[in-house]
Amino acid sequence: MSNCYDQCAVNWPPAIAAAGAAAEGDYTLVERKDGSKQWAKQGWPLYYWIKDVKEGDTTGDGVGGNWEAARP
Repeated sequence: MSNCYDQCAVNWPPAIAAAGAAAEGDYTLVERKDGSKQWAKQGWPLYYWIKDVKEGDTTGDGVGGNWEAARP
């Protein structure tokens, strides 16, 4: 379940799944309170970090001691 809404979701936009997306392996879908589906890895909801601007950026890793980059 996602607990990141409001200002949290501004800083950490959720990885929203496209309509019709299906879970596979370690990647599952969790429902947000607005009914949208969000990607999760091993049950942990996935987010982007607002300050990462280009592919490969990982500046959000370790922010606040709460956030960790998802690794394959």
